[in-house]
Amino acid sequence: MTLEEIIISAFRLFGALLVLRWALLGSITAIAIDLSDLFLMNLLDLGGVRNYQSLDKWLDLSYMISFAWVALKWQGAPKTIALIFLFYRIIGVGIFEVTGHRDALIWFPNLFEFWFIFYAGVIRFKAMNYGSFRSLLIMFFPFALLKEFQEYALHGGKWLDQYRAVDVVKDSWSWIIQHI
Repeated sequence: MTLEEIIISAFRLFGALLVLRWALLGSITAIAIDLSDLFLMNLLDLGGVRNYQSLDKWLDLSYMISFAWVALKWQGAPKTIALIFLFYRIIGVGIFEVTGHRDALIWFPNLFEFWFIFYAGVIRFKAMNYGSFRSLLIMFFPFALLKEFQEYALHGGKWLDQYRAVDVVKDSWSWIIQHI
């Protein structure tokens, strides 16, 4: 591993551990840290990242394991849904690793992370009167659509592949300043 890969990995593993203490805030922070590796790759020059997509998917497993550890303490349908979504994504990552085709990540979106944040929010804000299993899934549906859009943008359309994260922020900031 390059020093850059080691630093990014350590940062991502740190983010995954926060979930064990604070489910909702920790999970949101873990996802933000997941996105930060794009900035770290742009800002560090310590040997590079040889295969970003593969490294990212392996590091995603670190926060997914933390999420799963917490979700295993849930009861009933929320726990079942979490485990189904987790195994569904692991299958997709396995197919991606074997084939190298990013389309597998579209067909097996990481609904688990959005589900975890969604239900951690239900717990945190004590919105437990969600009704049936079916109504819980209906409430989650808009989040699932948003996640599928994100997976398509990243892996199907590859809309951000030609950009550096730092440049996206600079260009966005310039656009905001010009239009205010």
